[in-house]
Amino acid sequence: MEILIKASQFILSLSLLIVLHELGHFIPAKLFKTKVEKFYLFFDYKFSLVKKKIGETVYGIGWIPLGGYVKIAGMIDESMDTEQMKEEPKPWEFRSKPAWQRLIIMLGGVIVNFILGIMIYIFLMWGYGEKYLPNENLKDGIWAQDELAQALGLETGDKVISVDGNDIKKFSQIQVEFINGSNFVIERNGQRIEKEIPVDFISKLVDRDKDQGSFILPRYPFVIAGVSDDSPNKSSELQSKDIVTAIGGENIKYFDEAKVVLDKYKNQKTTVTVKRGEETKTFPVTVNDDGKLGVGLGMLSLSDLEKLGYYTLADKSYTFMESIPAGLEKSWTTLTNYVKQLKKIFNPSTGAYKGLGGFISIGSIFPSEWSAYSFWNITAFLSIMLGFMNLLPIPALDGGHVVFTLWEMITGKKPSDKFLEYAQVVGFVLLLALLIFANGNDVVKLFK
Repeated sequence: MEILIKASQFILSLSLLIVLHELGHFIPAKLFKTKVEKFYLFFDYKFSLVKKKIGETVYGIGWIPLGGYVKIAGMIDESMDTEQMKEEPKPWEFRSKPAWQRLIIMLGGVIVNFILGIMIYIFLMWGYGEKYLPNENLKDGIWAQDELAQALGLETGDKVISVDGNDIKKFSQIQVEFINGSNFVIERNGQRIEKEIPVDFISKLVDRDKDQGSFILPRYPFVIAGVSDDSPNKSSELQSKDIVTAIGGENIKYFDEAKVVLDKYKNQKTTVTVKRGEETKTFPVTVNDDGKLGVGLGMLSLSDLEKLGYYTLADKSYTFMESIPAGLEKSWTTLTNYVKQLKKIFNPSTGAYKGLGGFISIGSIFPSEWSAYSFWNITAFLSIMLGFMNLLPIPALDGGHVVFTLWEMITGKKPSDKFLEYAQVVGFVLLLALLIFANGNDVVKLFK
């Protein structure tokens, strides 16, 4: 059921983005009296699931969910209709239109993607506001329990101040900033220390088990998720959701402090004090030879931690006018972060290429339960990502057509139809190779 919910959201989001992107080409083409022969969601190689001709345009849904297209008369595109290009240009064809009109038609899709992403972020800011953990509110620093965090030289209790000179304002920023950055500053015992981020950091991050979550976490209380069957405390009074506040009479606030205390009582009996609802209870327990109680660690949401008094969250609301600059800032941050990550992918030494994913990876970022906020937030991100990707100067993408059109406008020389045909084939092969590689990565991850 979870897979079905994720897949449904992915298909809905993808369909919305494709249709609106293609409308971005379709509308200016119609405004400039250019004939549009097809408007398709997904590709229709050999046959269509649905199709209907209205006026001069056939509207339909294909069976290959790899995108969509509008077939504009007199244009070398995905259809590779070279027979049409052998005929004399007609007034209603794309190739007969002035360069400035062709440029607007080709830019229409990415413009729609960027506008859509910005508008969604604006309305999310207006409707939901922002709730996050300010980095400055981690008074006792981070929990560096992950091997990757320790390899970076981080220790529990450190405060991450900045990455590449950018101050960390939200705790949720840290992982993205480390992915994009090259050095960071921490505060440890009142002193500021600068450290380098290893060039292969992303490679190691990708190789981690994805169920581990972020490599840096806020410090958590010792919440018991349950008692294991082989635990020496199976018959004790420990219960799920108990919060351990003391061991052997020694107070603890965070789980990482518990390990230090428990190591003192290996193969011994001691006492624990727990907070259970509004009550506080103390009872005997046994510590095994590994210095453990034989219990699972329960994780709490940030909201739960706030209720328990561990952290204070920021809860910002926006008027509609305030949401406009907030949405624009969110869009710009999303775009710049994506561009930085793309640069890392093209640097083999980072190993970031291993994190490149296809449809499975994209689908997996949707939640397993329906959430309007999550759906629209992810859709906004994908819209901006799709807009930027289509703007890359690769033949077969909008950006490739834009480059050729700009060349024509600057030099006054229009590339030949034969050159555009070859360029389209080269671009298509490059995109197909990228598609195979990205989805191949997904398959490898599944087997891992």
